[in-house]
Amino acid sequence: MAATRPAPAAAPAAPATVRPASALGQWNSAVTSYYVLAGATALLLVLGLVMVLSSSSVDSLAASRSPYTQFLNQTKYALIGLPVMLALAKMPPRRLRTLAWPALIGAVLFQGLVFTPLGATENGNTNWVRLPGFQAQPSEMIKFGLALWLGAVLARKLPLLHEWKHALIPAVPVAAGAIGVVLLGGDLGTTMVLFLLVFGALWVSGMKLRMFAVPALAVGLVTAPLVMLNGNRSGRISAWLHPQTVDQGGLGLTYQSKHGIWALGTGGWGGLGLGESREKWGYLPEAHNDFVFAIIGEELGLLGTLLVVALFGLLAFAMVRVIRRHDDAFAQITTGAIMLWIIGQALINIAVVLGLLPVMGVPLPLVSAGGSALIMTMAALGVVIGFARSEPGAAEALAARPSVFRRSLAVLGRARG
Repeated sequence: MAATRPAPAAAPAAPATVRPASALGQWNSAVTSYYVLAGATALLLVLGLVMVLSSSSVDSLAASRSPYTQFLNQTKYALIGLPVMLALAKMPPRRLRTLAWPALIGAVLFQGLVFTPLGATENGNTNWVRLPGFQAQPSEMIKFGLALWLGAVLARKLPLLHEWKHALIPAVPVAAGAIGVVLLGGDLGTTMVLFLLVFGALWVSGMKLRMFAVPALAVGLVTAPLVMLNGNRSGRISAWLHPQTVDQGGLGLTYQSKHGIWALGTGGWGGLGLGESREKWGYLPEAHNDFVFAIIGEELGLLGTLLVVALFGLLAFAMVRVIRRHDDAFAQITTGAIMLWIIGQALINIAVVLGLLPVMGVPLPLVSAGGSALIMTMAALGVVIGFARSEPGAAEALAARPSVFRRSLAVLGRARG
């Protein structure tokens, strides 16, 4: 009989190792939305401050003998907005709900001050309030208050939104009233952004598509006369549609658009270099505000403009992720409203600079100069960052990770050893 061969000895077990997480696993982490929102917001804010300094230096030097005037103002507003954003990011959703009604009512009352002696008119729009030391734009606060209010009201009525009366009332009449106060001041650009905000809230709430017919018809009936009966607005649209016939010399209604396109075209792939813009030397109006994207294209080139678009794309990705993952309807609806506000406004601004839309005075969020817009945009993003912190599993994951301070001490300790 053949002898049985003894079984080979088992190989020694390999020491346990921690496998690095795959890239896909990192993107599926519970804290992905939080870090993407915080990172993209910080990068856009820093880029905005740099570009405001670059694009406004010539005008600031001519007005105040210092190239840093506008930049210091923008930095001041950023420093005001930062603690507001951080405070809202740490506020739980139930606390934010309680702010909805006071925020909207306060913003509408503040907007009413534009029709008093405190009101100020710029470029045909009566949409500013003069306060000691600065001017405020109440319509930016209406965006913030309306986003919170729609989230609170629609979340409470969520089981009833399949019925017309519950879907439209009180959301549509109250939103129409808030938007109407802005329209009375003549700011059609902000009005369009507010319409997008309301659409985002209603869409995320699950309202049926056919129910959008009534609000859409109301928007058309209200905005069409305001455009056609206003010579400045109708002229801008005519210049956009027929630039060669309306403004043959290129020094009238098409002047700003043409110089914006020239700035983008001059930049090429890599740009002329930071601070090397030619259009900011008195050729391009509102270079540090509504047309800062053109200066980015001129100084940083196509790569710089694509970076801006990519950062806004990351914001959109993270906000969609919050909507899909969060288990609170208030957080989902409010995030939808804020997403259409910020991303929609960015797309409108970029489309205006590219000549795809007529000029309408809509700033680029976080990047263009403007105190009220910057503070309220940072506040809104703080709200969404707070929602990202309260996603399922996010709070536990953040608590389990060591703080930056402790990680730095650990690195220093290893370096000394």
